[in-house]
Amino acid sequence: MANGEHLKLIKMGTDVWNRERHKDPTLTPDLNWASLSKANLKGANLSKANLRGAFLKGAVLSKADLTDANLMGTNLNEADLSGAILVGANLTRANLIGTKLESANLANAILIEADLSNANLKGVDLRNTKNLTLKQLSNVETLADAKMDSDLLEQIKASHPHLLTESTFEDEGASS
Repeated sequence: MANGEHLKLIKMGTDVWNRERHKDPTLTPDLNWASLSKANLKGANLSKANLRGAFLKGAVLSKADLTDANLMGTNLNEADLSGAILVGANLTRANLIGTKLESANLANAILIEADLSNANLKGVDLRNTKNLTLKQLSNVETLADAKMDSDLLEQIKASHPHLLTESTFEDEGASS
């Protein structure tokens, strides 16, 4: 269960949360199994947070700092993580279906069995990720402008080159 005080603070908003983190840099946020569906946590400092099993479906975490966060089994379905920093984050078995990760930094992140189906990975940094497979990437919306290790890039070019271009879904939406 999440730490009650931490849950109360995060629900007060990003400004309150970040002020508390600044006051006490040793604070390790414990928000495991927290229900934060559709929460607006834009720009939140959640570095080293324990968010294991948290429910963040539809949450706004754009430009949030999730460096070294534990996101094992977290539901981030349709969340907005655009521009978020997830360097070294553990996303083992995380649900990232339909998640917007545009321009996010996932360098050195652990992605064992993370579900990236229909995720927008435009401009994402995937360098040195751990346990990221071609199978996981085969169902993403786009990998246009993504940074990744050369061996993975070559595999994608050979088997799924369409992923390296702008999404056809976005192109269709732009013409409406």
